[in-house]
Amino acid sequence: MTAPRLRDGAPVEDSDDLDVEEALALVREAKDDGTGPARDPRPAEPHRHAPAERHRATAWPQAREIAARAARATRATRPAITSSTPRRTPVPVPLGDALGLVLAAPLDALSDLPSFDTSAMDGWAVAGPGPWTVREEGVLAGHAQPAPLTDGEAVRIATGARVPADTTAVLRTEHGRTDTQGRLHATRDMVHGQDIRPRGQECRSGDQLLPVGTQITPAVLGLAAAAGYDTVTVVPRPRAEVLVLGDELLTEGLPREGLIRDALGPMLPPWLRALGAEVVAVRRIRDDAKALHKAITASTADLVVTTGGTAAGPHDHVHPTLERLGAELLVDGVKVRPGHPMLLARTRDDQHLVGLPGNPLAAVSGLITLAEPLLRTLAARPAPEPYTLPLTEPVHGHPYDTRLVPVVLRGDRAVPLHYNGPAMLRGIAAADALAVVPPGGVRQGAETELLDLPWTTAGIGVCFT
Repeated sequence: MTAPRLRDGAPVEDSDDLDVEEALALVREAKDDGTGPARDPRPAEPHRHAPAERHRATAWPQAREIAARAARATRATRPAITSSTPRRTPVPVPLGDALGLVLAAPLDALSDLPSFDTSAMDGWAVAGPGPWTVREEGVLAGHAQPAPLTDGEAVRIATGARVPADTTAVLRTEHGRTDTQGRLHATRDMVHGQDIRPRGQECRSGDQLLPVGTQITPAVLGLAAAAGYDTVTVVPRPRAEVLVLGDELLTEGLPREGLIRDALGPMLPPWLRALGAEVVAVRRIRDDAKALHKAITASTADLVVTTGGTAAGPHDHVHPTLERLGAELLVDGVKVRPGHPMLLARTRDDQHLVGLPGNPLAAVSGLITLAEPLLRTLAARPAPEPYTLPLTEPVHGHPYDTRLVPVVLRGDRAVPLHYNGPAMLRGIAAADALAVVPPGGVRQGAETELLDLPWTTAGIGVCFT
C-alpha cells in the first residue's frame, strides 16, 4: 500500500489507498464476476478498473435504506413492504426498564389528572371575601377530603393537598398576614379559583396522552407514573449477539509475536447498547468455518454481528458460511471508506447478520451504515433528523465512494480529525460525529451532512446498561 501522507505531522488516509480487507474484497468481486484470475490487489489496479469490478457494491445511502427496510421484510413479503412498524410482538415492561423504548400501545389516561381539586401553592384555602377566621388544623397532601369551608373561613393548606369543598381560592403564604386577633388578611387582590388545580385540568379519564410510536424519555416515564401506570406496552429491545472472529486477537496485555489486542470485543457491545440493542452474548470464534457455522445457527438473537472475515482471504469464512446457511445476501460491499467489505444478510426470517470489517474504524463505519438503521427499525425508533454544518477545512474525497470522517463540533462548525485510517481509533475516540463526505470531497466551509455518535446526541441516546 502507498504510505499515508502527512498533514501537520499526523497521518491522513489518502482517498486512493485501500486497506488489506478492501483490496481482498475487490479481488473477491473479480472472482465472483467470472473475470478470470484475480487482479493485483494493489490500489492502482482496482481503481483503474473500478466500474467493472465494483458493480456489486451498494451505494452508501442505498445500503442504509436497505438495512432499515430489511427489519420490516421477510422472504415472503419482500419487496412489497409499506408498514413503518416492524412485525414484533409488543411486551409489557415495568416503568423502570422502559427508558429509550417505544410505545406499542397508546398511553391513555386511566383517571382524571389531577384526580381531585388540589392546591397549587402553600398558603390558605379561603372561602368568600376576607378577612377570614383560620381553622386550627391544617390540610396536608395525602390526607383524606377535609371538611367544607364556610364563607369567612380559611384553613392552612400545603401544595398538592385536597382543596376543601366551597373553597374560593388559595391565598399564597407570602400574600397573607394575620392581625392581632388571628384573622387572615390578603395583601394582594385575588381572583376566583386562584392557585387551585381543578380536577381534570391536565386530562380526563380516557384521553390519549401519547400515541403509539412515542419514544420513552424520563418525562414520559413521569407522565405514565402520574397517570397510574406500573407498566407500559412497548416494542421490545432488539437482541444482538457479537461474534469476534480471529486467531490473532489478544484479550489482555501488549501486542506481541504477531498478535494484536482485540479492540472490537470491548467496543461493540456498549456501542450496540447505545444503539438500543440488548447484547445477549459476546463470543470469540477462532478462524474456523465449522465453529462460525455452529455459532450462527445456534444464535437466537435478532441481529448477529461478526467482526472480520468478510473479504476473500484464506481465513475469511463469513461468505462461505452464509452460502452454506442459504442466507439471503442483501448488501455485499458498500461504496464507503473505510468499511467497503461490510455485508448484511438475512439468515432467517427473524434474524439478520451484519458482517463488519476487522479494522476498527472500518467496523465503526459498518455499525453506522448497516447496524444502526436495522436496529432503529426493529425498535421502531424514529430516524434522526439529518443536519449539516460547514467544515473548517477541506476534506479530500474518494473518486467514487462516500467517506466517513470523524469530526468534533466547535460552535456552528465541524472540525475534521486526523488519524482516520481504517485501522485507527484515535480520531473516532475524540469525535462528536462523522462527516459524510461525498465522492470528490468537500471544500473548506462547505455544508456537510453529519451523523451524531449515539452518546453525543441530546436526550436518551445513550443506553449502556
